[in-house]
Amino acid sequence: SGADVITAATPLVTGNASYRDLLLGNTGGCIGETCAIALILGGVYLMIRRIISPATPLAFLGTVALLNLIAGNDVLYQLLSGGLMLGAFFMATDYVTTPITWKGKLVFGMGCGVMTFLIRQFGGYPEGVSFSILLMNILTPYIDRFTMTSPLGAVKPEKEGKSHA
Repeated sequence: SGADVITAATPLVTGNASYRDLLLGNTGGCIGETCAIALILGGVYLMIRRIISPATPLAFLGTVALLNLIAGNDVLYQLLSGGLMLGAFFMATDYVTTPITWKGKLVFGMGCGVMTFLIRQFGGYPEGVSFSILLMNILTPYIDRFTMTSPLGAVKPEKEGKSHA
């Protein structure tokens, strides 16, 4: 037809790509929606080098997998299609906008997974990864507050008006 570009629905919408095509990137889609194997390898590399903690991506992917299993969806297809791998390994692990503690990273990842599932399953938008990460970023200060531990041997400050004379 002489066209340089063709637009179409992504595999997450149509459900017509094979697992092999999703893994190898032989399917159309936005950047980060194709070649899941490259995204997984990049995420594993970052974890091995200790640049990112495995807590957030594993909690994110695990939560999406579990909820899709419960809902009766094709779990592997849900994990490999869309921007889930990109979001889990490269967006949800941002140093500035995600929790500091290991427990906070788990809570953050699970929250992202729940929201991604809800948006994909019940929303009018097929993706949901970026929205879930943005919404959980808003909650990061609260997650940090509730998951921080107090220093060993710390003394609680005395209330005003009391003296120990």
